[in-house]
Amino acid sequence: MTKNASNHTKPLKIPKIILLSSKVIAFLSIKWAVVYASKLFITPIKHKIPKREIEMDEKSIQQMITVPSINRKINIYEYGKNDSGKKVLLVHGWSGRGTQLCKIAKEMVNLGYQTVSFDAPAHGKSPGNSTIMIDFIASIIEIDKQFGPFEIAVGHSLGGMSVMNAIKEGLKVDKAVIIGSGDIVQDITDDFVAKLGLKPIISKLLCERFEHKYGGKMNDYSAYKAAEITLIPTLVIHDKNDPEVSVKAGIHIHKHLKNGELMLTEKLGHRKILADHQVIEKIINFIKK
Repeated sequence: MTKNASNHTKPLKIPKIILLSSKVIAFLSIKWAVVYASKLFITPIKHKIPKREIEMDEKSIQQMITVPSINRKINIYEYGKNDSGKKVLLVHGWSGRGTQLCKIAKEMVNLGYQTVSFDAPAHGKSPGNSTIMIDFIASIIEIDKQFGPFEIAVGHSLGGMSVMNAIKEGLKVDKAVIIGSGDIVQDITDDFVAKLGLKPIISKLLCERFEHKYGGKMNDYSAYKAAEITLIPTLVIHDKNDPEVSVKAGIHIHKHLKNGELMLTEKLGHRKILADHQVIEKIINFIKK
């Protein structure tokens, strides 16, 4: 494996101070450990926009809109001309930004589409410190009302799960592409708790806490459940070496799709996959079909 590929297939490290504080709190009280873990779980990291995304940021028409169903504001990016009227919705992942899928956006514009993307609540330029997937889904539904209809929806990571759930809730698109998507919610919380070095029981209690706060069952938001009732052509792309979301997630989602395609890549990890030439070529061919 090349040095460059290796860098992209290493998982993001949790700061030692958080690991230590998690264990200390868990030692003192399981209840407070659940509260602490829940706070960490819903708090994304806002990263500085990298150079590769600056062009899309500067050339986009941007505006802040309100999503009434969750009473949150989100920053919208409209990128490319819209002479044809064809539009693609792009949805970033956890701790991402509306410009994160810039390479894909550029190719969509070259194909004659306008792209619409957004900073989810508490991400990028959107206000707030915390959010959850329910907010991503609500944002997609509202954007569809205000800026749709969309021919294509493309989602990365949590954005992929959100696209699948939005389709389940009524988003009408001709095709969907999900890249490095998570799948089973319980698996995600299990992995999160394990990375914090906490006992598995914390994961179960964490889900129960969210269910009490937001209503419904967390696992109802698992991507494979949405895949089961998704009829449109859906392309699932996942890297075999993804250190943040296991490839089994992508394989499992594809297994439950009635009209799905699966592309498995190697040595691209969780983020480099978004700019890979072969991945983008596959997306273009899928859309053209």
